[in-house]
Amino acid sequence: MFQQREQLLGAGAASARLSLADVLPTPTRPAQPAPALPAPATGIKALKERLLRTRQFIHDTNWTPDLGQNIGSLEWFRGLGTLCLLCTGAYAVFPGVSPIGAAATAPAPVAREELRSQMIMPMAFGSDTGHAMGATDAVVALRQAPERPTIELAATIGRGDSFLRVMQRAGVGTGDAQAVANLVSSVVPLDDIRDGTRIDITLGRRFARNQPRPVELIAFRARFDLNVEIVRAGSALDLVQKPILVDATPLRIRGTVGSSLYRSARAAGAPPSAIQAYLRTLATQLSIGSDIRSTDQFDIIVDYKRAATGEVELGDLLYAGLERGGKPRAQMLRWKTGNNVQWFEASGVGETRGEFARPVNGAVTSGFGYRRHPILGFRRMHSGIDFKASSGAPIYATADGVVNYAGRKGGYGNFVRIAHGGNIATGYGHMSRIAVSNGMRVRRGQVIGYVGSTGLSTGPHLHYELYRGGRAVDPNSVRFTTRAQLSGSELANFRARLKQLLGVAPGAALQSLSPPPAAKSDEPKREIERIDGTTIT
Repeated sequence: MFQQREQLLGAGAASARLSLADVLPTPTRPAQPAPALPAPATGIKALKERLLRTRQFIHDTNWTPDLGQNIGSLEWFRGLGTLCLLCTGAYAVFPGVSPIGAAATAPAPVAREELRSQMIMPMAFGSDTGHAMGATDAVVALRQAPERPTIELAATIGRGDSFLRVMQRAGVGTGDAQAVANLVSSVVPLDDIRDGTRIDITLGRRFARNQPRPVELIAFRARFDLNVEIVRAGSALDLVQKPILVDATPLRIRGTVGSSLYRSARAAGAPPSAIQAYLRTLATQLSIGSDIRSTDQFDIIVDYKRAATGEVELGDLLYAGLERGGKPRAQMLRWKTGNNVQWFEASGVGETRGEFARPVNGAVTSGFGYRRHPILGFRRMHSGIDFKASSGAPIYATADGVVNYAGRKGGYGNFVRIAHGGNIATGYGHMSRIAVSNGMRVRRGQVIGYVGSTGLSTGPHLHYELYRGGRAVDPNSVRFTTRAQLSGSELANFRARLKQLLGVAPGAALQSLSPPPAAKSDEPKREIERIDGTTIT
């Protein structure tokens, strides 16, 4: 007999013994039957046991643990479920906060007859008490309701509408409408009355039902500086003019360019339309992206009118200036010569509107002719010129015309072609975005798209082409702009206007309007003077 010891895993330091009898085969013995298990309970006894186990489980389980501890554990989720269940139950049985209405009880027959004997006609319709009641025998129906003595109306002049038609649609008779139109046209042309003008109309009592109501009063604003009233004096209509005090001091705004000229001008109080006109005007003299420094001073003067009644009328840009180090970098003044309005430099040199303008504000980086293509790598014809411009810069139509192509076109990328008449057309390539559509009529200087790098392009720029008779020609063969020179008395008037505008202080147009001088009283200032009627010195 021998013994062997081995360490069993998971049994700690306990040991086991193996005898020879355990190794050698032993004669088989008949298997002893396993002890019988108790039969499972059935019927009422099993149900009782199950209920006892359930009750014990419910009693031993913590259904309301602290949700601030053991976050994420099974016990925490069990507590969260209990909370949600309780909240749902409370919301389900919540009765609400609406008031509980009581059933209305009908009055007794005696009380109803008593109320009926005391009522008047308006109460029969529920206007005072809210209860509809029948009329008494004292109520007599009228054969016809009396007309209102006056009717007050308001009409608005729409776009493309006429003053006479507005009067007639408002209910003014044809004769009175024509008389009112004649009176107003003697003061201001009817076509000059702005769209959206409100007209207050008062119509009087008519003499017969088949006749229109006569005009008693018509009041509206004929001009920015004039209110007009038409009143009835007997059988005729009279016009009363009420002038409005208007301050026409131009609005001058100055400031530092900073990181963004547009944002700085907006922060200084310049209107968006004036800033856009300022940038377009300044772009004819220098490049907005490269020639303007953050330390430069912008100078904007806008036509500005203020009425004593509080209204403000913003006009066109009058002056666009830029200073660097206290010296003018650019000075452009809006000036009218004949029937044309142009921008002139301070020296009196201006730009005419007759020929092609520059499509973008940038220098020419590649000319017309054969060159080595930067992407394809071989020499080919360059049928236009390239302008240097930053991505997103606006592209302007060089002349009036009609768009005959707007879309994607091979290596041109986003491309626009404009026919200008006289067998002349222009093309604009590599746009990032197109701002016009095919068949659209455009004006000289109108934005038709934005600089990009679509198609066969190595970077953002504008590829500009000029076509004569359908064939591409050198765009440098035409002059983009021509110059006009003022002289004589017109040049003197120009310089006087420029001096007048530069003499306006920044923000002077925003000062409060001075009230009109008070009327002097002729009554005596002392009581003794009232009695004697004489002035004692």
